[in-house]
Amino acid sequence: MDSLEDAVVPRALYEELLRNYQQQQEEMRHLQQELERTRRQLVQQAKKLKEYGALVSEMKELRDLNRRLQDVLLLRLGSDNLREGAEKKVVFITGRVHPGETPSSFVCQGIIDFLISQHPIAHVLREHLVFKIAPMLNPDGVYLGNYRCSLMGFDLNRHWLDPSPWAHPTLHGVKQLIIQMYNDPKTSLEFYIDIHAHSTMMNGFMYGNIFEDEERFQRQAIFPKLLCQNAEDFSYSSTSFNRDAVKAGTGRRFLGGLLDHTSYCYTLEVSFYSYIIGGTTAAVPYTEEAYMKLGRNVARTFLDYYRLNPLVEKVAIPVPRLRKEKPPPYKYPFLRGPASNHPNGKGDKKSSVNHTDPSNSF
Repeated sequence: MDSLEDAVVPRALYEELLRNYQQQQEEMRHLQQELERTRRQLVQQAKKLKEYGALVSEMKELRDLNRRLQDVLLLRLGSDNLREGAEKKVVFITGRVHPGETPSSFVCQGIIDFLISQHPIAHVLREHLVFKIAPMLNPDGVYLGNYRCSLMGFDLNRHWLDPSPWAHPTLHGVKQLIIQMYNDPKTSLEFYIDIHAHSTMMNGFMYGNIFEDEERFQRQAIFPKLLCQNAEDFSYSSTSFNRDAVKAGTGRRFLGGLLDHTSYCYTLEVSFYSYIIGGTTAAVPYTEEAYMKLGRNVARTFLDYYRLNPLVEKVAIPVPRLRKEKPPPYKYPFLRGPASNHPNGKGDKKSSVNHTDPSNSF
């Protein structure tokens, strides 16, 4: 061949080279598509890792919050006013272990607001009892908007038997505190009340435990009966005492088996919807104020249970006066006791349970 122009490529070789070129082009196209898919997957993974990192950080913050709740949310009332050296009678109240049961928070708020108020009944209760209140046992579930479980997916009210300090920190902290008080000879843990909301039942009512000791079982019914007299929306007929196997991990069941015969453990349930007043058939819708009123009535019932009613009369109530006038014939015009204490007054025919409703003072 004298020159490049005279070179002739055989047709078979040309077609083979063309096929190889087209095949390489197709492979390059597939490779580019695969690289693009890989890039998108990496971007998505990076986003997920970023979200996971934020979730891990949020979990750490929630764990820190849970640890702080062991000290911050355990509201201690009344111990500073008790006589030094005297046995401390403790009432332990918890709420919102199921985050979706928001009525329990309003009931708990009613209890707290009443106990820290200047009402004479609240003053007497603070003088004679110690109230420890954990108003929110499941703060991470509440924050996330869960209905029943915590951030880790646990129903905390089934893990009282062996709560984990890592997975169930609030439960673990409360249980350790209760055991510590139980082992303290100067402390008598007399009540544990866990507040819930019920999605199908009406009114407020309680669950209690069943004991082999008949006398203890009967004594357990006293507090619900007194509460039924104080709160028109509380139903003793709906109150029941059971020993269901599925409830073994609840606070009521576990602590009822742990504590001695002087302690009483209840689950206080309140309807999500409404209540029916005795003697009527019309349902009254619950409001936030009605829930809080139930909480106030729960608190005042301890006055009846411990028979502290006469002490209320000794608590001075300031009476505003716009002008000078003669003092009333009795010392405390707003709280009149039996005729034996006030010769000029008429005897009170009502039971000591039916004293002035503190709910009207708020």
